[in-house]
Amino acid sequence: MHPRISRLAAVSLATVALGLGTSMTPAQAQPVDGGQSPAWSPGRDTVAAIEDRVARQLASPLADNVRQDLLVAAADQPVHLSTVDGNAALERTIQRADTAVAAAKGLPEDARSLLQVRLAHPDMRAALARGEAPLIAAAPTDDTAAAVTAYGRNGAKVLLDATRIPQQPVFVVEVDTEKALALGLKVMRATLDARGIFSAKSGVTVQGGYWANKVNAIRLNDDKEPWVKGGAEIFGIAGGFGPDSKVRVDTVTMPYLDHDGTTYYPNQVIVHYGFYKYNFADYVMYEDDGDTNYRDLALAIANALLYIVDGGAYQPLVNAIINAMPNSWWTDDPDYTDSWYTLATSTSGRRYGAASNGWMDIVPYWIEQF
Repeated sequence: MHPRISRLAAVSLATVALGLGTSMTPAQAQPVDGGQSPAWSPGRDTVAAIEDRVARQLASPLADNVRQDLLVAAADQPVHLSTVDGNAALERTIQRADTAVAAAKGLPEDARSLLQVRLAHPDMRAALARGEAPLIAAAPTDDTAAAVTAYGRNGAKVLLDATRIPQQPVFVVEVDTEKALALGLKVMRATLDARGIFSAKSGVTVQGGYWANKVNAIRLNDDKEPWVKGGAEIFGIAGGFGPDSKVRVDTVTMPYLDHDGTTYYPNQVIVHYGFYKYNFADYVMYEDDGDTNYRDLALAIANALLYIVDGGAYQPLVNAIINAMPNSWWTDDPDYTDSWYTLATSTSGRRYGAASNGWMDIVPYWIEQF
């Protein structure tokens, strides 16, 4: 999370520069394709391509009449692009972009206000105060990319070093992953239920209380994400066998895990053993950097788990879940974060993930029945 400044301070910093004027010309500037954009292809465009198209139009002279007020607000905190008013062409672009992002992420067609704009890094406020003309960039989905593509008002494409904060201020067009995650987990639950992979609590009654796993502390390793990225949205999938001997899975939100390299102390329950047949369960952690397709993920998990049969002894489910993931998730996307095999009611102490990307301090926790 970025520290916030007062609205008055944001206005005083931003109004000197938010015209995207010509106070400087980037050394890496390249001409754009004459402002021509390809036709929209909802369901086929990637999230990165959609964000890039919106960033390019927001940076163009055609958006002059609304951009300044929008970016003044975004210097303080993220602003949903659906609030844009007064520029019909930009409004149409944003509406189409929201529809395309929803399709790319497997969200309902009526999902709206998914795209937002924010100042890329709080250190850039000093550049705004100096009068530096800002750039508009799209949030990359590839954490290993060497460059970030941004756009200036003069129609120039600017390639920025992904590992070094630029001197010019940069505003980023990105998916509101907090909002998308809330919608996405509903899609996952509905998709899993439709495929016969039910929640652990579905149809199960617990008498007298039960044991659970509680996370006292958690830390993910620093994967050196580029400066342009904001806070992560982490969620987990807990899986085991229900009393009916069928695989059961639950999604777990972990909204506090914004940054790698930071220890958090959530005191969060992640596995409820009272609803499982065995005193064992697995836990797989994912990160939505903006490009996660929740419906595809749920279908992949369901297809992998649907035919696993309880053989009378607990068998880990992690491998089946991981093997079902698309190949692209192993190349340049960080969606798979880590996994923990065979947690138990007695699990206590620090447990490192199988991918060595983090650890959790776990303790047994008794949940009383009301």
